Amino acid sequence: MADLILETRQPIAFDTITEGEATGRFVIVDGTLKTEGGMGLLWYEGQKFGDTTLRVVFKTINEQGNSGLYIRLPEAPKDPWYAVHNGYEVQIDAAADEWHSTGAIYSMSKVTLKNQRPAGKWNTMDVELRGQKTIVILNGKTVNEFTGDQPVPARKQWFEPVRGPRPDSGYIGLQNHNARDTVYFREVSVKK
Repeated sequence: MADLILETRQPIAFDTITEGEATGRFVIVDGTLKTEGGMGLLWYEGQKFGDTTLRVVFKTINEQGNSGLYIRLPEAPKDPWYAVHNGYEVQIDAAADEWHSTGAIYSMSKVTLKNQRPAGKWNTMDVELRGQKTIVILNGKTVNEFTGDQPVPARKQWFEPVRGPRPDSGYIGLQNHNARDTVYFREVSVKK
């Protein structure tokens, strides 16, 4: 059984962080959580997660919808970029290449299969955390297996995450990418 950790009628224990004067936020629309505005982060402050499976049910409104599930954040984030650089982002982006597509560990571990449903359709992404291993299952198919100490490509841009392993357990969060990228979430849950 999974425990629902995000109740979209009342997101208890979540905190929103935006970048400076940015307008990034999450709003509740028809019982779903919707990304809106600029760069932002909605993170769960209730506890750290490790050796568990996280489930995120989401949909995009077009192929360019961009967001992500942050995992393994070692400390409470003070800004959205902390999550980018100090956690791992399990990417949501159907239009990107295999290093940045839905299910990739952003710029560090590419997907082996693109399995996101078309825009407007709901997707289920399960992220298994087992020690340093992260397994991403998208719509019932394994699309990525990543271990924190495996070789990764060199960091090419300032906005890419800092390389190196992350803790076995950490905080989680959802990314709001920018005003052009709208993603809806109807479930964030954890299976212990």
